[in-house]
Amino acid sequence: MPKKQKIASTKMKKTISPKKKAMTKKPMTKKPITKKTPAKKTPTKKVVASVKKPKTGKTVKLAPRDRKIQEIKKYLIGQKKILLLGALEARNELPEQTVFPDLGDQASAEIDRNFMLKIKGRERKLIKKIEEAVERIDEGIFGICDKCGEEIDIRRLEARPVTTMCIECKTVQEEEEKLREG
Repeated sequence: MPKKQKIASTKMKKTISPKKKAMTKKPMTKKPITKKTPAKKTPTKKVVASVKKPKTGKTVKLAPRDRKIQEIKKYLIGQKKILLLGALEARNELPEQTVFPDLGDQASAEIDRNFMLKIKGRERKLIKKIEEAVERIDEGIFGICDKCGEEIDIRRLEARPVTTMCIECKTVQEEEEKLREG
């Protein structure tokens, strides 16, 4: 045998065909095959969330607006907790009226104290509005204008969840207030 043929034949002996490799391997245990499928895009109008009702345990499908309202409810409850914690901290840390030797220092401390009380008073009113909004959500009347009875735009509800009027009615009310003041 010539040298060239001898080298070629040794190379062929070293390489094993894929079929033979598969036959010589030990049998593997079967693993479940998982296929990766691309995520399907669904239109937002057709997407429906499900919520469990605590009394019946049944799952109820919600429309997109209702799902947004439930998200707003969660946000309002979280905001209420934050405000209550802040009020508790403020009550514990509220500086008492002290007498300073310098009248300027005493006036400054009094202004700071009054400012803090004013902010906490506004927060207290906001907590009351949040509670009313959560009650309206539970009653199913959240997002309906008190004046005209139309649905309030969801974007307005997301921006100002404690609102009770649609943008048109609120604009009219503010214009009337300006006329009374002016």
